[in-house]
Amino acid sequence: MDNAPALTPFPLDVLLGRVAHEWETRQRIFDLPTARFWKRSAAVDLSMEFMGRPAATPVGPAAGPHSQMAQNIVLGWLAGARVFELKTVQVLDELEIGRPCIDMETIGFNIEWSQELLVSESLEEYVKAWMMIEILRRWEPLHPFLGEDPGPYVFDMSVGYDLAGIQTDKVAGFIDSMRDAGDVIDRLRPTIPEPFAAFRDHDFPAAISDTLTLSTFHGCPPDEIEAMVKHLMDRHGLDVIVKLNPTLLGFPRVAEILQKDLAYEHIRLNRLSFVDDLEIGRAVDLITDLQKYAARLERRFGVKLTNTMVVNNDRDFLPEDPMYMSGPPLHVLATSLLDDLLSTMPGTFMVAGHDGPVQVSFSAGVAKGNIGATIGMGVAPATLSSDLLRPGGYGRLEPMIRQLEKDMEAAGTRTLGEWHQHSWNAARAGGFRGPAEAHMTDIVKGHGKSQYDLYAHEDPPRHVDHDLEMWGCVACNFCVTVCPNDAFFRLPTPEGAGISGRQQYFVLAELCNECGNCMVFCPENGDPAKRKPKLYLDPRRFALGEGQGFLLTADNGGVGITAREGFDTELPRLDLLLNDAREGIPIRTGDLQG
Repeated sequence: MDNAPALTPFPLDVLLGRVAHEWETRQRIFDLPTARFWKRSAAVDLSMEFMGRPAATPVGPAAGPHSQMAQNIVLGWLAGARVFELKTVQVLDELEIGRPCIDMETIGFNIEWSQELLVSESLEEYVKAWMMIEILRRWEPLHPFLGEDPGPYVFDMSVGYDLAGIQTDKVAGFIDSMRDAGDVIDRLRPTIPEPFAAFRDHDFPAAISDTLTLSTFHGCPPDEIEAMVKHLMDRHGLDVIVKLNPTLLGFPRVAEILQKDLAYEHIRLNRLSFVDDLEIGRAVDLITDLQKYAARLERRFGVKLTNTMVVNNDRDFLPEDPMYMSGPPLHVLATSLLDDLLSTMPGTFMVAGHDGPVQVSFSAGVAKGNIGATIGMGVAPATLSSDLLRPGGYGRLEPMIRQLEKDMEAAGTRTLGEWHQHSWNAARAGGFRGPAEAHMTDIVKGHGKSQYDLYAHEDPPRHVDHDLEMWGCVACNFCVTVCPNDAFFRLPTPEGAGISGRQQYFVLAELCNECGNCMVFCPENGDPAKRKPKLYLDPRRFALGEGQGFLLTADNGGVGITAREGFDTELPRLDLLLNDAREGIPIRTGDLQG
């Protein structure tokens, strides 16, 4: 990275201006086509309650790269997400995170684990996303694609990572402002642009979130976890979910599943991550005690399965050790842990066949191929990250939700409650304790194993023997869809531009944190985040940057272009591309600085 911040969020007026401009010129929003917008089905009802709050679907992004920026969250909502676990906020908000930080070449690893914005910026991003969804769900042009009532949604906060951190004025102020964001909303309200000006007087709900998923470091002492939950309930009046770690299974069990059953022998477990981590016996006591404490306060308590798995870094791609494993093998570990907890604590959890008070949220390798079985276990919601980092990106969410609807229709069920009962009955008829054991058996020893083991995920993405160039490429569109920040966009090459290729690809530099995901999936040799033209809207960010880059400014109703020193020769009629009447830059030229 250069000397600039990792991310520089776009203001609300620029984001809404982009929505209007893209819709008018190409019938897309943040590059998502209408074919990937989700509309409620008349045949099945996917609605659920998250900690007592209604949500129209049981899926959404997990705390991670897809729930950090306002445009990310809006993209998820358009595609059908209705429960958003917002990116974890902590008091240390000027972190140095190694780059690249995401490796989805096979199963999924990362080294980024916290927000990459200042706490104040994170608050504003979440409020901006909240306001944009409130506007877009009422915007008439979208009604044919989303329905007149796209259904309720929930923003779930996430904070970490220790008691001292969440007790600071900075984090406490963030939580308080999420509970009542009226001041932030009123400050942003006048910036709502045309054609959304009628919403400047809209009664935006000020309570953005009053639930929280607690994230803790691997090895966090149980007493510290308990103290944090009680503090959040006592001081802030929140309903709280605690994220549990797969290390609860114990080292021998994790090693057996991962290295023997699934054949990932090359993945080296980090023994130290098991030494100080929560153990199953203490977890049982912790869950029991915290549920009783919540009940006394008339609050709700839940658990989330699971956090990522700490492993040693034996790859050359990510620069830090250890790293965190996600994706398909984590799904198997999380399912195994769910079955263990259900067996150990019958009647405790809010799943079919148990009917307990503790809600179970699930986030581990959720994908189209397992969404029916995952939700069938009774967990709600199922949040995801790894699958959205693969080609198709946010566009993978709508087909996943449709698959759940198809599974339910095929079984003759119309509600999630009926689907849970159907899954329970089928599992019991098959001789299993319940759907968690049935699913675990299938994916560890049955036909479903082929979706999760090494042999399904050992081949890297396909590549061609050609170096990536600034202009022209194979035009696979992967960089656009796999970018979690929506930093890439494409434009058709107009006649007379003097460059080859039917499409040209650009990077909105302020939104690119060089996570590396586009580099993993680009079929050519090179890093699109560094090789493709980097366009800046903010002169200050442009001045801090290094390497190739182009500052865009307003110029007589069009786009003015200033190349960074030494790169003016890299400009073959860029003006034709960005001012092309067919599409052009997705940012309104009036929103560029003069």
